[in-house]
Amino acid sequence: MKPVTVLPPFDFRRFDADIRSAANTWTQSGVFSRAYPDGIAIFSDLGNRSFAQLEANANRIANQLRSAGLAAGDPIVLMCGNRPEFIEVLLGAMRTGLRLTPISTHLNADEARYIVHDCRARLVFVEEGLSLAGQCGQAVQEIRITGLASNEGVSLACYGQWLDAGSPEPVVSPAAGTLMLYTSGTTGRPKGVFRKEPEVVMPQFDGTFADYQPGDTALCCGPAYHAAPLLFDIRWPLASGVPIVLLQKWDSERVLVAIQNHRISHAHMVPTMFQRLLRLPTERRLAYDVSSLRLVIHGAAPCPVHQKKAMIDWLGPILIEYYGATEGGEGIHVDSLDWLRKPGTVGKIDPTQGHSILDDEFQEVTQGAVGRVFFRAPATGRFVYFGDPQKTAEAYRDDRFTMGDMGYVDADGYLFLTGRSAECIISGGVNIYPSEVDDVLARHPCVRDACTVGAPDDEWGEKVVSVVILAQGQGSSPELAQELIAFAAQHLAAFKRPRQIVFDSELPYTATGKLMRNQVRKRFWANRDREI
Repeated sequence: MKPVTVLPPFDFRRFDADIRSAANTWTQSGVFSRAYPDGIAIFSDLGNRSFAQLEANANRIANQLRSAGLAAGDPIVLMCGNRPEFIEVLLGAMRTGLRLTPISTHLNADEARYIVHDCRARLVFVEEGLSLAGQCGQAVQEIRITGLASNEGVSLACYGQWLDAGSPEPVVSPAAGTLMLYTSGTTGRPKGVFRKEPEVVMPQFDGTFADYQPGDTALCCGPAYHAAPLLFDIRWPLASGVPIVLLQKWDSERVLVAIQNHRISHAHMVPTMFQRLLRLPTERRLAYDVSSLRLVIHGAAPCPVHQKKAMIDWLGPILIEYYGATEGGEGIHVDSLDWLRKPGTVGKIDPTQGHSILDDEFQEVTQGAVGRVFFRAPATGRFVYFGDPQKTAEAYRDDRFTMGDMGYVDADGYLFLTGRSAECIISGGVNIYPSEVDDVLARHPCVRDACTVGAPDDEWGEKVVSVVILAQGQGSSPELAQELIAFAAQHLAAFKRPRQIVFDSELPYTATGKLMRNQVRKRFWANRDREI
């Protein structure tokens, strides 16, 4: 294997405030490109990028975006898999002040087009072969990654040609861009989590979280468009001069090969990935040298205690679990040693940071009592749900906000999650709107009503299950259940489709007509110590 150029970790204190304020941490690739032009920034099966190449291409994109008439604050969309072009577009947008929305490559055309129009995108980068390609509409410029030159009058450009036409010189008057990711919740369609102020991407969490050292390499083995891999596997390392290995998709043995061959030091994973690694035959799993790993960050979904214990037994006490969401919620995390003393905790709350557990009257609960988890909203940089003031208002209570999770705190201040007052399903670390599935099933002529919930699943954490009330005179059958699943598949991305249809005679509603989804959900979580 070709030797990897070792880069020293980035020290923010060495650079003046002008660099940080002008274009945030995204201009730092320019610093590394001058110091280590041949140092590999991205390892990928689709082509490596040195820091010099990455910097030049990011500048080309930035200058091309300016030439296209886009100005600070303008929205663009990126629908692309784990490939170097994703990061080039990310860096280019972030140094021109644009609002970038990366979206899931698994969405169907209707779902993707909804986000394009909801975020008011003026330009879309889309990988050839994905559902959105050619489906953006006449008003949106489309740039195809490995794409075509034209298509029925829609404004298209091939990424390579478009890139080559741009200047590699730094963009004049750089401006810090923002990210607006779409998150799932309880009702309606996904909404963008919007902040006016750009983030500062600091790789050191309280000075010790990442603790990058010379020779480190990070692994991105989850989808780059998700908030956590985007932060932990891409933004932190590259802002610190740490190379990243970009895997196109999850494959347990390929992950182990990458860790061994690239001497991976840092990675982010979700519990489903743990499950798949542990499912490998022991002799195959232990055949790989994973001793280079110093930090495996995990979150996004609850991790079964036995599963996490097995990972610590295998890798050592290098796991750090965090609790938070796209909306925020910082400051709650737990390392392996504390977790082993408190199995199942997601971390210690800190009232000085505004963490609190409140009852339905928004009063502090007593120790051991279950309540809703709240975080303090920052003075600046607060999120809003783009174009939805009502949904925004529901998330806040004075200067605090919640993601709807329920939990309790023990005598030592450690938080244990027990369930969700919000109704979203978390499957494989991905949030799913249950009402989206309900709405699709309700279109079928045999369905009178539907209630979709998350049921326990050993691999995915939760699986999508729909309880269906049939139209009068319609009989249930296994064939009809399969027909309904196939019908949902025509309208929903694969990860949103129900895996099981359960027929029932009625659903629980309040006197005011609100569906009591939590009651339906409880039947699938009976005899479990928690409902999450």
